[in-house]
Formats: sequence, C-alpha cells, structure tokens
Amino acid sequence: MLTYCVRRLIWRCENIPRTSLCCRIAFARQRCSTATPVRSVAEDSDHTKTLMQLCTDRYYIASGQLHRDSFQRGTNCGYGPLGMELKKNVLEQWWNSVIGFRAEVFGISTLHTSKDRTTERDGQLRVVDTENLRQILSQRELSKDQLIQKLQTHIQNGASVRTSLFQGALEQYVPSLELVNRKLPFGLAETGLCFQPSGGPSCPDEVTQSSLVWFCSPRTSSQWLDYWARHRLQWWRKFALGPSDFSCSVITEEELAGRASRGVKIVYNFPWGQEALETLLSRGDAELLQTHKSARNKLQCLDGRKSVVPYAISVTGNLERGVLAYLYNSLQQVKKVDSKQRLQQRKVLKLHPILSPVKVALDMGRGATVELRQVCEGLLKEFLEGGVSAWPGYLETMPTSMEQLNTK
Repeated sequence: MLTYCVRRLIWRCENIPRTSLCCRIAFARQRCSTATPVRSVAEDSDHTKTLMQLCTDRYYIASGQLHRDSFQRGTNCGYGPLGMELKKNVLEQWWNSVIGFRAEVFGISTLHTSKDRTTERDGQLRVVDTENLRQILSQRELSKDQLIQKLQTHIQNGASVRTSLFQGALEQYVPSLELVNRKLPFGLAETGLCFQPSGGPSCPDEVTQSSLVWFCSPRTSSQWLDYWARHRLQWWRKFALGPSDFSCSVITEEELAGRASRGVKIVYNFPWGQEALETLLSRGDAELLQTHKSARNKLQCLDGRKSVVPYAISVTGNLERGVLAYLYNSLQQVKKVDSKQRLQQRKVLKLHPILSPVKVALDMGRGATVELRQVCEGLLKEFLEGGVSAWPGYLETMPTSMEQLNTK
C-alpha cells in the first residue's frame, strides 16, 4: 500500500499542468525579439543576491566558490551536489532533444587539446610549462629579441585547448559520411568543456558547451536555420515556469563580423539584460573547405541527384548560463500559513519536475518504528535502481517535525 501511494505521488508530480506552450513563433529575418521589462538597478541587485544566497544555502553552488560576475556570466562556477544534479538533468535533456529528435544526428567526442598546426586559429588558448618559462626568463645572457623569440617558440609549441566544439565537428565530417551514404542533411552533436578568454589577465573561463553542427544543402540552409531556431526556442520554453522570458533575436551584421551569413540567438531575459543561451549561425562552406584543405571531391554529398559541398549550421549553447536561466526563472516567493496560523514567506525554486535534482523525499515523523525505517530503506534502494533521485529524509537524526522535513 505504501509503495502504491508513493508511485501515485510521483505520477501526480510528473503530470502537474504546466504553462501552455501554444503560442505561434514567427521567425522574420529582420524581427525576432520580444520586449524587455524595465527593472530598477536595486531590484536587479536584490534578485541576484537572493538567488546567490539561496543557491549556496541549498547546495546548488559550492560555498566559497561563487563570485557575482562569474555567476552572472555563467562561467567558472563550482557546483554543489544539487547543482551538479540539475546541470546533469539539463545536459541529458539537451542531448535527448538533439540526438533523439532526428535519426540523422550522431554523437561524437573530440579531444580537449590539440597540437595539430593545420587547424590553428587566431586567439587560441595554449597550455605551457611554467617551469620552462622560468628557465627561459632566467637566461640573462639573451638579448631582448632573443628572449622574445624563445618565448614565442615555447608558446607556439604548447598544446592548444579548444575554445569551441565546432572545429571538432568539421574534422569528424569526412569519417561520418559513410554513416549517411553521403546524403544530406545530417548533423554531429557533442557536449564538453571549453575554455574562453576572460577579457583580462585572469585565468580563462571554463564553459560547458553544447554543440550541434548541421550539414545541409546550400539552397536549403536558410530554411534549416529557421527550423532549428524554432525547435531550440520551444525546447528552452518546455521546462520554464515563465516561458515568455525565453525569446529569440536576429544577430546583426556587426555582431556576425563576417563569421556567418545569418544568425539567430536564443536569449533569456536576466535581471541585468538579455544573454544568449544558444547561438545559431549559417556558416557556409568556407571553414569546412579550410579544414580539409579544399579537397572538394571528398567533401561532396548528394543533394537529391546533385553533388554539392554542404553548408554548416552551428547551434552552440552555454549550459552553465542555461542552468542559471532556469534557476532565475524558477525563483518564487511562497506564502503559507503554518500549523499555528502564522503567515510564513519563503523563497523556493519551482523547477520543472524533469529538471528537479530530487524527485522524491522519504521522510518519517517522530516515533517511527524500525519496520517503517526498513520500508524507507527498501523504497530508497528501489528508486535509486530505477534512476529516480531520492532524498533520504528518514536518516535525519535531529528532532524535527514532519512539516520541517517536508520543507527541507
């Protein structure tokens, strides 16, 4: 009977009505954004401070590893146990939405570092041996020009760390052609850690990126960009408490800076302004040709009966910033009357059940019997074996009421 009640509770939690997503999404080339509500600086600061404190107190962010600027950028953030579980759930749902959405999308995994000189790009970050640097700098007999030359050689010989996952997909393009019988379209997806310049003398930012590179015919690239933009916006809104905070905007020519012919951003309306969660770019074939040394014959695929070199559409996401968006979106103030008829107000995170780090709490009231504890232990084992994250509240040793346990 107890097992049946718990299972009914899980079913009801997973079937809570969510905000309707029945809204038409029109993608025009010149307009694709929503109005941003105006907030005061004080409200922004209080909102961010409240969320930072809540995330620290409730084990989402590792205590002592949180800085306001990193928190707002969605980078260099140490996660606590619940934060790591939330990030894992977001990552898993992203992967399922891309790999499981279309049969022509395949997962790949590429190296974090590379010594391949043929794929070098400007602005790369490199790993160098600091001990060797000290030895070079200690050679006082070297002239200034000689010292500069030695330092440059040492840096250039260091392995470059990836700043995005796009290049790895380009390199995996040719080996993947046989999977699709050289027919377009198809895509390569990957998630992983990347390093990006921080804009200052500090260490580079660590970012968990999600990447889908969609190879398609040049004549249909514009339609595919709109298709993936619609799909990605719907996905972000699917798990949101307030879907209207997620929107899309067209990337201007100044922002594109020659990287692509067209671009769209999926953005979230943070208290301090809009930030991009995913960036979609129609990048043409130039980078693919450059990666494979303009070998057109081995790059060509079938578009119907015609052989073409495909265009690449990149969908690049910042998963840390995505987690942050869902945390901001879920922050609510709940009012509740306790058993003594006193009004209680508390801040809660109303995360979507699929993203929630803990799905079930197993609590017991005071005076619980040994038999009931054994039942809880059996249920916990059953949940964990079934992949359901459970909170073992019955292990609480301090004298605590059932209401306090449920609140925790």
